[in-house]
Amino acid sequence: MQTTFTEDQLKDPGIQRANEILRACVHCGFCTATCPTYQVLGDELDSPRGRIYQIKDMLENERVPDAKTVKHIDRCLSCLACMTTCPSGVHYMHLVDHAREYIEKKYKRPLSDRVLRWVLAQILPYPMRFRWALIGAKLGRPFRLLMPDARLRAMLDMAPKSIPPVSRNDDPQSFAPAAEKRMRVALMTGCAQKALNTDINDATIRLLTRLGCEVVVAEGAGCCGALAHHMGKTSESHATAAKNINAWCAEMDGKGLDAVVINTSGCGTTVKDYGHMFRNDDLAADAARVSAIAMDVSEVLMKLDLPYGADKDTVVAYHAACSLQHGQQIKTYPKDLLKKAGFTVVEPADSHLCCGSAGTYNLMQPEISGQLKARKVRTLEAKNPDIIAAGNIGCMMQIGSGTDVPIVHTVELLDWATGGPQPRALSEPGKRTPEIPILR
Repeated sequence: MQTTFTEDQLKDPGIQRANEILRACVHCGFCTATCPTYQVLGDELDSPRGRIYQIKDMLENERVPDAKTVKHIDRCLSCLACMTTCPSGVHYMHLVDHAREYIEKKYKRPLSDRVLRWVLAQILPYPMRFRWALIGAKLGRPFRLLMPDARLRAMLDMAPKSIPPVSRNDDPQSFAPAAEKRMRVALMTGCAQKALNTDINDATIRLLTRLGCEVVVAEGAGCCGALAHHMGKTSESHATAAKNINAWCAEMDGKGLDAVVINTSGCGTTVKDYGHMFRNDDLAADAARVSAIAMDVSEVLMKLDLPYGADKDTVVAYHAACSLQHGQQIKTYPKDLLKKAGFTVVEPADSHLCCGSAGTYNLMQPEISGQLKARKVRTLEAKNPDIIAAGNIGCMMQIGSGTDVPIVHTVELLDWATGGPQPRALSEPGKRTPEIPILR
């Protein structure tokens, strides 16, 4: 694609990167075949190619974004299926992230949008605030039909039936390996996950220590910054990301780390991009060090020789989170691990398509998100699985709200298969699940 940025414009590192990406695009349109919003809406402006044209026009002309452009950019899930499909290697993620930052600086949204986005940025990355918000949502759910805004109704619907107690395993500490030590890793405990489902981190710690890892929860680490980053709130996202970088580098420079383990794939995509996000910052070198050892939990488990398990006679439908299969290009590891543990693994039709969760997308774009959820649930249930497995808490909440098939994190199944407790979601209705002990 030909671009016309001036020399002065290209002095901006963001514009310079956007120019590189735009020039790689050859207008082929392969991306439209795998774009969820184009599949649902059928509008070229809601395809990656259409959005690329709009971003190019906006940036080249230094145009104040108009409502129409913002609408189509906002409708992008950032699922990154287009990057998997693109034969030219167009790095759409960096382009759309820059466009969102530009919109955040230049465009004045309607008051209701500004308030909603501020509330999300001030609540979701903070586990205790999020817990209180979930309690409020549960109390407000009987009044959902009185809510004039579909986005507010979506927020009320987000609250789970029960909110788990705080897990003390998420506190800064170190867990000794239960077998011969093979690795020392830092576990990213996340933010929303600590409020919505504490079992995931607990299962991850049990599994990793069982396989010979010393697991560290680093002092000062927290939210990865993805939520604010994808809203274009760069200063906020960099502030939270910087805390992680400093916390993990302190561990690297102390007793050392072999990996930063991430069990929420949306966070993993962002942490692996810290090197790019901070490339012009004083933290550039440290950010690159962190990105270099950031791994999805499935990548680490592939290095640890998970033992083979007996046939479980259990069919697991594996949902591939977009941030894992497209953002990190990890496609087979979770399935390979589940099969090795003894589960029968099946995949739904159109497994490349997003479930509609996409961070805060299901809250900000509930209508499109709902259509994508219905499609995903339909294709998963068509496989008649006993269990649905996924590697991202957002996908688990989204899909779980539309099906009665129990949905669990991949590590919960692997932990169970290697000696851990049965995942809570698989307990019989009405049967009390045994308390899982604190590990320290």
